[in-house]
Amino acid sequence: MLDYLPEGINGEDIITILAAASAFLMVLAIWSTGIVKDSMSGRIKALQDRRQDLKRGFVAPVKRRQKIKSVKYVGLMHRIVSSFNLLKNEQAEKYELKLLQAGYRSKDNLVIFLFFKLALPIFIGIVAVVMIYGLDMFQLKPMMKILACGGSVLFSSYAPEVFLKNVTTKRNLEMQKALPDVLDLLVICAEAGLTMDSALQRVVREMGNTGPELADELGLTAVELGFLPDRRQALINLSNRVTLPAIKAVTATLIQSEKYGTPLSQSLRVLSNEFRNERFMKAEEKAAKLPATMTVPLILFILPTLFIILMGPAACQISDSMMGGG
Repeated sequence: MLDYLPEGINGEDIITILAAASAFLMVLAIWSTGIVKDSMSGRIKALQDRRQDLKRGFVAPVKRRQKIKSVKYVGLMHRIVSSFNLLKNEQAEKYELKLLQAGYRSKDNLVIFLFFKLALPIFIGIVAVVMIYGLDMFQLKPMMKILACGGSVLFSSYAPEVFLKNVTTKRNLEMQKALPDVLDLLVICAEAGLTMDSALQRVVREMGNTGPELADELGLTAVELGFLPDRRQALINLSNRVTLPAIKAVTATLIQSEKYGTPLSQSLRVLSNEFRNERFMKAEEKAAKLPATMTVPLILFILPTLFIILMGPAACQISDSMMGGG
């Protein structure tokens, strides 16, 4: 392994760099734990901005609606992305929907994403060429050098999408955990006689700290229910922003209740019981897999230590007796 290191760098230098990086990450972790972050202030501001946008959009005259608010782009990134017409193709719409599903709603986020999608492969490719061909750091064969440069460019081109997918998956997991509690609160609010808008706003206030991601989406839906001319469209927007099948089932129930006037509390109670039972079944499934999962760590780590503790003293005594007898 040491033979592949650049000239002038030895194993001690690598250990020093790793130790410095570990110390830096430790200081950064301690510093970040001391910062008190208010996650709700940004979400409340975003919901208020969305409310004002919808209000200005539907109150203003039709001819002026498209000039209500000038979008503030990131200067240099926007010019580069616009020069390639990346904001006007079908891929931009697909990435905008993915950003919405990950919780990024600003137009600036789309510009930043497209910029990194364009610039990251170029930057990583140049760095790979300089390191492999210019500095000859890894001393690879000619074919392996071509494959390494091409692989680095290909990996970096998909890196923004992989990052976005991971953020969306983590966000969906958090919303999945908070969904049964949200449905229970919606059932209570519906049985108390609150309308759908009031019930959603009440749930957002109660679940702001325990389920901020789902509360954020429901808060935006409550805002759109109050301003969009078609209330059904607000629920469809919620289904498009969240890819969870459970959320799609909830939105379908709300749409049906809004359209046909079916009892909302009874339908939500049934969904809440189903989702809670599903969560219990997943927990039981993980518990059932635990013995098989613990078999390998038990054999590799626990049993050898146990044998050493139990048989070590006896082995030492036998060795001493044999040495003394000899």
